[in-house]
Amino acid sequence: MIECPHHERALSGRRGVGGVRAPDGRKPMVGEVAFAYRRLRMNAVRRPFGQSGPPRLGRGAKEVTAKQVRDILALNIGRPAMGGGAAPAGAPGAPHAPPGGVGPGQPRPQGPPGGAPPGQPGQQQQQQQQAGPQPHNKFLQPVNECDMSINDLIEQIQPDRWPVPQGHRPVRATGAALSVAVTLLEVCFPNTGGRIMTFIGGACSHGPGAVVGEELKIPIRSWHTIKEDNAPFMKKATKFYDGLAQRAVKNGHVIDIYSCALDQTGLNEMRACFNTTAGNVVMGDSFNSSLFKQTYQRVFEKDAQGHLKMGFNATMEVKCGAGLKIEGALGCCSNSAVKNASVSDTEMGLSGTCQWRFCGLSPRTTVAIIFEIAAQHGAALPQGARGMVQFVTQYQHPSGQKRIRVTTTCRNWADMATQQPQIAYGFDQEAGAVIMARLAAWRATNENDTPDALRWLDRSLIRLCQKFGEYHKDDPGSFRLGDKFSLFPQFMFHLRRSQFLQVFNNSPDETSYYRHILLTENVLESTTMIQPVLFSYSFSGPPEPVLLDTSSILPDRILLMDDYFHVLIYHGQTIAAWRKLNYQDDPQYATFKQLLEAPIGDAKAILQERFPMPRYIDTEYEGSQARFLLSKVNPSQTHNNPYSTDSGASVFTDDVSLQVFMEHLKKLSTSSSS
Repeated sequence: MIECPHHERALSGRRGVGGVRAPDGRKPMVGEVAFAYRRLRMNAVRRPFGQSGPPRLGRGAKEVTAKQVRDILALNIGRPAMGGGAAPAGAPGAPHAPPGGVGPGQPRPQGPPGGAPPGQPGQQQQQQQQAGPQPHNKFLQPVNECDMSINDLIEQIQPDRWPVPQGHRPVRATGAALSVAVTLLEVCFPNTGGRIMTFIGGACSHGPGAVVGEELKIPIRSWHTIKEDNAPFMKKATKFYDGLAQRAVKNGHVIDIYSCALDQTGLNEMRACFNTTAGNVVMGDSFNSSLFKQTYQRVFEKDAQGHLKMGFNATMEVKCGAGLKIEGALGCCSNSAVKNASVSDTEMGLSGTCQWRFCGLSPRTTVAIIFEIAAQHGAALPQGARGMVQFVTQYQHPSGQKRIRVTTTCRNWADMATQQPQIAYGFDQEAGAVIMARLAAWRATNENDTPDALRWLDRSLIRLCQKFGEYHKDDPGSFRLGDKFSLFPQFMFHLRRSQFLQVFNNSPDETSYYRHILLTENVLESTTMIQPVLFSYSFSGPPEPVLLDTSSILPDRILLMDDYFHVLIYHGQTIAAWRKLNYQDDPQYATFKQLLEAPIGDAKAILQERFPMPRYIDTEYEGSQARFLLSKVNPSQTHNNPYSTDSGASVFTDDVSLQVFMEHLKKLSTSSSS
């Protein structure tokens, strides 16, 4: 029962609360009013006692529609009412202000910091009249006009003190909050650049978009439960966030997700929000960590002219000449569904269009366009001619200007039957590895079948080796690959073992995060993700790159591994023992101190230039976090071959080594039956 001393007085002369009457037509009693009030509070939209007009948003139990938000905003937020400024109170056609408040469309008086009332009602009206009719927004203001109030509100934020029952999760209505944010920008600033920054400290457990129940005894979904179709929240939540992403793309708004929690927060269900809008994704353990703080600061970096390093509401159109058709695009963008004669019937990635939309752009944004060679009406391509491709990109600059950038390039046509060496010479194995990684990750995500993606990857590698390798039939020892292809099988070996295709030991949220970064970064950073870089520091000379192999893990070495998501420093057994004895503090061992500091300086340089900021790990021989290094190196020495003559650390794994992988590849490529 909800007690309200004004219930009876509020009922006099009215039909009741929200138009509620008793079944017999009489005015409801106090107890019935309380019941009706409780029933209204259970809805996602409710009205105050005895007040007509737009409803108020509820507690996140139901999805908020655009119409409801428009009613709350009185249809004139973001633009002047009555064709000019806001009409003064009492004027014909002006919206009526609620008692003791400010009506929508009227200037809001600026109060002192902390939210204290600026003065008496008479003084407020006098200030409004002096200010004149201005098209101020009720909910959105320029930062220079409300930065003090925002800072005061942020400082006053406290954790939710509402008790959480034992055995239950905190009630989070992340989906409803994100829906309100999308609708707010949709109503106020359609087709205008904007960002929605979502900070998630746990999984959504209430209302639309819930990815887990409120009871802790029911864990959040895993890859095992997804494969068995035992994730009851997943399909509905994914459909909900897909709808929000489509609305954001339609209006050119970016959705950023900052997820900092020890458990999963639902990034797998939300992946359409940041993949199709080209938003930023940061995944960490806590908002107090330096990983989040420094990454968040880099979002607002500015160029030499003082503008943010980002673009908004962009479109990219691809035009190609005769002989080429567009199969699709691989990247964080959305399909604009603009089709012409240059669009191929073969679909790959975001296909069926020649134009794609990017709600947000950054200096790191990359996209891969896949073309098909299609001769006109079956005729051979003319020798000596060139294939023409043009990229037309339009975007909104942070200064407010609309800019257009046109890039035109061409490549010579070559006949595979007679000019195969020229085609092989123009092959970029690093870019080819990244394209294959994006294609495999796309297939694994959309088909939800990682083994099928691995089989497709193996078949493609075998066909490439058969086409460009030099060998004799059924003689694996005669197989040779040219210099332009020598590293490609090695990239594919590490790609098969990477977190992009292997979901074991990775949660669905982590996999979605890794694949999003792969679709965003350039070739250099992407190859670092596929095959990490390993540097060796020792007394024998300056730092040098070494093989990503167990043979490189030696007792008298310090290793620096960079796999883009982690920057790890590993101290060998002898180095770790010396460090525990504090030899670095003895002046006569200054060289040892310099050896310890060298990888730390290089690691800091990597941390300062990368977005999002990678996790920094300092470990040693038999350390618990040495697993990050051991899981990436080629397991040339394992517990299965203890008599191996190679020096280095032994890795306990059943994965095949690169040497075994290459032997099978040579055998399959030279087989006459394949």
